[in-house]
Amino acid sequence: MLVIVKKFEFDGNKNVISRQLKFLRTKQKLSQAQLAAQLQVMNLNIVQQEISRIEHNRRAVTDFELVCLCKALRCTERELLQDYYEKYGGEE
Repeated sequence: MLVIVKKFEFDGNKNVISRQLKFLRTKQKLSQAQLAAQLQVMNLNIVQQEISRIEHNRRAVTDFELVCLCKALRCTERELLQDYYEKYGGEE
């Protein structure tokens, strides 16, 4: 049986929030495990190792994960996507 796996990358990155995620998390003095616990309360099945993979740009982030991360970190989507906007623009 042949299984085709899609490779999700943008400009060589698995996600565009890795640096900002770590910055915002550490700014709030949250560990990766504490952030994962907050996300689990929101019914997002994610563990500390997944937060680490996101922060090290080794894992893609879904749209609902992005929204939950923003809620847990009390930030806007634009703040979490700041590196993307700085690199690629985004102003209409």
